[in-house]
Amino acid sequence: MKDMRAHLEKLRAEAAECELISNLATDKKKKDLFAKLAEHHANLAQEVERAIAASTAPAAK
Repeated sequence: MKDMRAHLEKLRAEAAECELISNLATDKKKKDLFAKLAEHHANLAQEVERAIAASTAPAAK
């Protein structure tokens, strides 16, 4: 579980960094690329969050 949480934090950090680069970029292609990467990393982080929630949820009887 610790490794999943560590990966989640890494994905969140990468999403934030890509968003920052996108916001600061002056070249449209670079801005668009990093915006897309930020969105992709954010989506991956959401999937990891769901996986963590599913693995920690009590089993249904």
